[in-house]
Amino acid sequence: MRILDHHKGSCLCGDVQIIAVGSPCRVGVCHCFDCRKHHGAMFYAAAIFAEASVSVVGETNDFRGRHFCVRCGSSVFAKTDDEIEIHLGVLDNTEGLSPTYECWATNRASWLHEFPQTKQFERDRDEKSGIKKP
Repeated sequence: MRILDHHKGSCLCGDVQIIAVGSPCRVGVCHCFDCRKHHGAMFYAAAIFAEASVSVVGETNDFRGRHFCVRCGSSVFAKTDDEIEIHLGVLDNTEGLSPTYECWATNRASWLHEFPQTKQFERDRDEKSGIKKP
């Protein structure tokens, strides 16, 4: 498997382009109800980069830090403090971006299996809420 030194992606219409340079800080999956409702999916997957590693071209609007294209409405990234969470679904190539953790595993749909080789957190990602794996 080849690890990429940059990651490119875009919204559905192509008006918003995003490029991240280097490796992400982490890659994760979230099952919280906010993420589920925002994405219209049973979970959300993102590669989290330092803000300085990411460039965005095109107009976005946001709702509580979750950025979307003003033309097509595609959810593209989220910003929290000095990090950018790039939605894996907008990337042209996700090679080497396997999730290492799952947040809000308590909300995982019963029919959805755990992601292999991930640490599960019952709620938010912190050491106190970690669910021990057998």
